[in-house]
Amino acid sequence: MPEAVKLVHSMERGGKRKEMTGVVLNNKMDKTVKVLVERLAKHKKHKKYMRYRAQYMVHDPHNRCQIGDKIRIIESRPLSKLKRWRVLEILD
Repeated sequence: MPEAVKLVHSMERGGKRKEMTGVVLNNKMDKTVKVLVERLAKHKKHKKYMRYRAQYMVHDPHNRCQIGDKIRIIESRPLSKLKRWRVLEILD
């Protein structure tokens, strides 16, 4: 089943998968990259914008991502102990 058809099918069942943009930190593993995602959120008490960072292990089936690439990732079923995300597209 093509990738686009899978995404449309999952959205019809009631949910939309999360998408994020991040930078590749590490690509030394086979079919896996480590991605840094930054987001801005307002602090509840102090009302100041804080920069939050998170690292995700992302499935890259064709080993296309290089260190420093900006990529879009999408939530998926668990692929291994730590991988819950897939590469959607390489932006830069």
